[in-house]
Amino acid sequence: MKKILISAAIVIALVGATFFYLKKQTKSHSPAEVASYQQGDFQMSIYYSRPYKKGRSIFGGLEPYGKVWRTGANEATEIEINQDVSWNGVTLKSGRYALFTIPDKTKWTVILNSELGQWGAFTYDETKDINRVVVKPFMLPDTVQQFTINILKEGELPVVRLKWDLTGVDIPFSTL
Repeated sequence: MKKILISAAIVIALVGATFFYLKKQTKSHSPAEVASYQQGDFQMSIYYSRPYKKGRSIFGGLEPYGKVWRTGANEATEIEINQDVSWNGVTLKSGRYALFTIPDKTKWTVILNSELGQWGAFTYDETKDINRVVVKPFMLPDTVQQFTINILKEGELPVVRLKWDLTGVDIPFSTL
């Protein structure tokens, strides 16, 4: 019995060590980043990982059209706001949300979901969606080698801009 317990403990330790090693290796290839925005008392931060293009076809290739994407790499991207905002006609309470997208050639579905801490989109649950908005992608003039999120000020409104490869997407928010 003692040998079985020792063997089980060794197996568990090896599996755990392997998991953390692979997670660290993955993160080194897609480093973590924070995009931040502040206007008056309003603050928005987006926590995401930045994969590289590495000569691959991105949208419609690495990230298939019509499939939920974590909008970055590693853990699902998360967006945090410190005040209520209006998004696609719905009031979002201050807090933190998971950000997913469904890329397509002519439209992208942008999703805010209440379940935090997800690795990728493997356990994504549509029933936990807070809201969805459909936006149009646009072509970028130059190839963006590393996935990038910026928060821009468009008039009084923050716009979240996603850029990777030759594709850009703007996601508008409006403060209340």
